[in-house]
Amino acid sequence: MRLGLALGYWGRGPDPGHLALAQEAERLGYGSVWTAEAWGSDAFTPLTWIAAHTSRIRLGTGIAQMAARTPTATAMHALTLDHLSGGRLLLGLGLSGPQVVEGWYGRPFPKSPLTATREYVEVIRQVLARQAPVEVAGRFHSHPYTGPDATGLGKPLKPITHPLRSSLPVLLGAEGPKNIAQTVEIADGWLPLYWSPYRTDVYAASLTGLREGFMIAPMARAQVCDDVAEGLLPVKAMLGFYIGGMGHAARNFHADLMARMGFEEEARRIQELFLQGRKEEAIGVVPDAFADEISLIGPRARIAERLAEWRKGPVTDLLVTAPDPHTLRVLAELST
Repeated sequence: MRLGLALGYWGRGPDPGHLALAQEAERLGYGSVWTAEAWGSDAFTPLTWIAAHTSRIRLGTGIAQMAARTPTATAMHALTLDHLSGGRLLLGLGLSGPQVVEGWYGRPFPKSPLTATREYVEVIRQVLARQAPVEVAGRFHSHPYTGPDATGLGKPLKPITHPLRSSLPVLLGAEGPKNIAQTVEIADGWLPLYWSPYRTDVYAASLTGLREGFMIAPMARAQVCDDVAEGLLPVKAMLGFYIGGMGHAARNFHADLMARMGFEEEARRIQELFLQGRKEEAIGVVPDAFADEISLIGPRARIAERLAEWRKGPVTDLLVTAPDPHTLRVLAELST
């Protein structure tokens, strides 16, 4: 099980410590570093900055939003950064949910998310393969465009720039059982939002027929500390925000996932409180047990014991959000 560093997305501004953490992760032998985007900073620009200040560590978008760019634009970002970094890019993609897609990106959320995802990946594959002009007669992504307002002048094109790698890895963030199963079929890896090494049965049915080399790369908060309850507070805050605030009351994929993992009553209560504006109460309702299962928090010995549980399952890459170099070093030492 390889280690990766997940930096997430910026808050009010860029984190001045992110570059140093990425460089330390590379020095310690971490396999990858990942950036994210929601409705603020983008994923590709910080990753390019990190690429310019590192030499070996792989560079992952975790995750780039599909609604933010056409699939050809995403493919252009990917092949450009892959060239500039010497073939280090891992392209992580996600569909997000209706609240973000329609509220921030100003686009309709697809009525068939599985089809939209499949078409998006197919366009990217064709761009990177560069075997012929891109032609996809899709329901959501059509190349050339043939909608009712088309001029009829569009023609199939292939990239002017030759991709450095035609087999650049594509990973998908997926939460629902059918979406995960399709990810296994069409992608090179899966980026789970929540992973509990004690509840791997939640995903078992969707992960049948894994191909050799398929990446399973969940993110987990990690922190070496003496007070476990205090260390879990950032995890609970994140869960409260995702489960309560990143989705509509009637359609929240994150809350649905928490429910499938055995915490349905708590998930619905978090949603209820968050949507009432009672955010602190919502965070307080997040069960310590759930936050603890999906993270690595506590003294070194405790983290070592729990890390052993993570190694028993199918996880290939553990992407840790670690707030300090000491935690990165401890995890590297425990993984050798």
